[in-house]
Amino acid sequence: MWGLVLIAAGSVFFPGLFLLSKLTLRHLIGWTEGDAAVVSTRLVSSLQAVMASSAGCVVIWSCSDIMEDRHWLTDAYILFATPYFAYDIYAMFLCYKHRLQVKGHEEAGEELGGFRSVIGYLRREILMVLHHVFMVTFCFPASLLWRRGKGDYFQGVLFLAELSTPSVCLGKVLIQYQKQQTLLHKLNGVIMLISFFSCRVLMFPFLYYKYSRYASIPLCSVPLVAPWQCNLGAALLWPLQLYWFSLMCRGALRLFRQRSNSPPKTFTLDHGDHLSSANGPLTDRH
Repeated sequence: MWGLVLIAAGSVFFPGLFLLSKLTLRHLIGWTEGDAAVVSTRLVSSLQAVMASSAGCVVIWSCSDIMEDRHWLTDAYILFATPYFAYDIYAMFLCYKHRLQVKGHEEAGEELGGFRSVIGYLRREILMVLHHVFMVTFCFPASLLWRRGKGDYFQGVLFLAELSTPSVCLGKVLIQYQKQQTLLHKLNGVIMLISFFSCRVLMFPFLYYKYSRYASIPLCSVPLVAPWQCNLGAALLWPLQLYWFSLMCRGALRLFRQRSNSPPKTFTLDHGDHLSSANGPLTDRH
């Protein structure tokens, strides 16, 4: 019963916060519907990232035994945050439609009910959508049921993957307002690269290394003894993090190689383009 309450709370909290933020930006600041939707999406993603990272820190610091120790916040936050990934799929779609409108490519023919927009969105963001679907359909039951109360410490480390999300979101907001040449954008890009590499690329090797030390076995033997759910999750999510990080690095190289008189190119990716949480991983993340 308590689990259903937390899921319901998350289902109301994230969309509700998005709507509240969008209405505030439209009516108090006078932003357009599209601009307010895009910034509101970033705000919700950043807040979720702060909440997940905070929960991860609490869980990690509370677990002396990385396999046996438990903390109530682990399962509670998983239940509360799972609806976020379903919400974020729709929020990213709204951002995609706004970009079409800004570029003058708004889909014609409202009689199609936005079907062409949906197809275009799925083609562009298929990796992020699949990531979010995987988080809900596989990682959710794996984290709550299949691990049987073991390894809250590892779940806390997974929460920390969201530490890279706020810098991604800030980068997109700066781009939206043509602030690519500012010092803030450049510093944010450096922070994003460091945080993404530390919290997402190195995360899975760290988890396997940590268990090898705990079980006193060679690192190469960990996949042989780890539950198949852990190996499958790592095998599917880690390559995504490597791919998205490679896109960031290529963008960063283009940025630093460009001519001084040419328009700046950004290497900040967002949940609505190629990156996310999320933590993915589960932002935008997973």
